[in-house]
Amino acid sequence: MNKDLIAIFEYLEREKGIKRDIVIDAIEESLRAAARKSIAGASNVTVKIHPKTGDIDVFCEKEIVNDVEVDGQEISLLDAREIDPDCQIGQFIDVMATPKDFGRIAAQKARQIITQKLRTAERDVIYEEYRHRVNELISGTVKRFVRGANVIVDLGKVEAILPMREYPKTEKYHLGEKVLALLLGVHDTENGGAEVVLSRSHPEFVKQLMIQEVPEIADGTVVIDNIVRDAGYRTKLTVRSTDPKVDPVGACVGMRGIRVKNVVRELLNEKIDIIPFSADPLELLQNALAPIEIRKVSVNEDEHTVSIVVEDDDFAAVIGKKGMNARLNSQLIGYELEVQRMSDYTKTMELQRTELASSDDPSLDQPLNSLEGVNSFIFEHLVAEGFNTARALLMATTEQLAKVPGISLDMADKILEQIRKQRM
Repeated sequence: MNKDLIAIFEYLEREKGIKRDIVIDAIEESLRAAARKSIAGASNVTVKIHPKTGDIDVFCEKEIVNDVEVDGQEISLLDAREIDPDCQIGQFIDVMATPKDFGRIAAQKARQIITQKLRTAERDVIYEEYRHRVNELISGTVKRFVRGANVIVDLGKVEAILPMREYPKTEKYHLGEKVLALLLGVHDTENGGAEVVLSRSHPEFVKQLMIQEVPEIADGTVVIDNIVRDAGYRTKLTVRSTDPKVDPVGACVGMRGIRVKNVVRELLNEKIDIIPFSADPLELLQNALAPIEIRKVSVNEDEHTVSIVVEDDDFAAVIGKKGMNARLNSQLIGYELEVQRMSDYTKTMELQRTELASSDDPSLDQPLNSLEGVNSFIFEHLVAEGFNTARALLMATTEQLAKVPGISLDMADKILEQIRKQRM
């Protein structure tokens, strides 16, 4: 019995999930090449390995002749009939020709080929086991670190890699630590094998965690439409309900926030914003910024840009740390987002109105007959206060206009904006 081979068979079956017959086929093929070199003149060599004992038998096919001229390819009829009494001249017969030192020599010569074949077999096992589990959550244990901060995770039968680019910079791992991650894919390696790639920074990881915690998402009642993420810091996801009786945000948050807290805990306290979905980008943006109110908004479809104005006190929150909040909201609505303080906006508008009022355009001094959005009663009050031309309005401040009966600060701002746009 070849105990070494039996041990290899059992190890590969138990630890790698590779069937014994696949291993035997790989070793037989590799040993066949070594046997041809060990048996001089042999043309057709067969290697057989007994699956239970591990014994190796090498057979050389020889032609039955009366007079042997090429010993490696021919056998006399007398010798052949000791193997098969019914054989005849001209037939071919398999003759056992296992070299005495074949075990040692074959192992040395076949090692590289065996390794390659087993690597291919292991790759097939990995593909079969994990290719249909892409985008599933999978857990393992940190086994070692390679090529810097890439993490090797033991999944049981195989090892997976958690590349440095696929986990947040805020996360640190230790040997033996349990890790839950997304199965991102199964990729071929340069040496002919396969590797399972994991991720904890991909947006899909958050989605799968939410599916795990929220039954309404799992059964399709609540739908996650979009997820944007700055891994380790903040995630924003939009949700909608297919059932009008179910509040999508409330379902995701859970009683006393327990559902979303479980996800936040797994993400090591990464912030999660759950936002009601809207197909209208501007409405979606307002949902994302709530309770902050957008004071002014304009859309430039040519440049695919949304410009908003918010109160000075809200500006920092809208931008976020290092611009993170604005950047994520931009990804969420699919437009480049520009944010301006109300004080800066007001100064810019006042400057533009002053420049217009200082121009030599004679039409600015023509009496106004009406203003869009202003009823006749309020318009008469404006005229009575001396704001009867475009130039007079452009030279006024919102506070001055707001003193006119029936005009609020908001209306005054709209009147000035209307005049400015008409003359720009």
